[in-house]
Amino acid sequence: MKKIKEILDQTNIKPTYERLRIIKYFEENNNHPTINMIYKEVVKDIPTISKTTIYNALNLFVQKGLVLPLVITGTEVRYDRNTKPHHHFLCEKCRKIYDINIECPYFKKGYVDGHKITELHGYFKGTCKECLKKESNFTLSVRLQKRVGEPTR
Repeated sequence: MKKIKEILDQTNIKPTYERLRIIKYFEENNNHPTINMIYKEVVKDIPTISKTTIYNALNLFVQKGLVLPLVITGTEVRYDRNTKPHHHFLCEKCRKIYDINIECPYFKKGYVDGHKITELHGYFKGTCKECLKKESNFTLSVRLQKRVGEPTR
């Protein structure tokens, strides 16, 4: 908890128990959570916490640069503790978001077509390797089941 308190102290955020617990959630989970995901875990330790408290804490963390809001789907906001420039991959099957470290040459230069770049937001959508593996195992088992049921020649 001392390390987590230092994180808040460095950004001049009053280290309330709720804020400490929310930052602790980020330190323990690298899952780009929604407010609901954070709430489901934090409420186990703080039964009186509200989603509004979490929302307000996250807004403060965003203002102070501790977390970044991610809007990839357009229907929900996720939060990322990794505030360094990087891209994201959203699995359209399991909905997990992965950090992708790809260097963008334009971002390094700081300009594109004469425009000054101050932020980088890049994301990819598709199927993650875990879901692909599950699909391939499922397809293989279906093929094997069909073969077992087929008459021998």
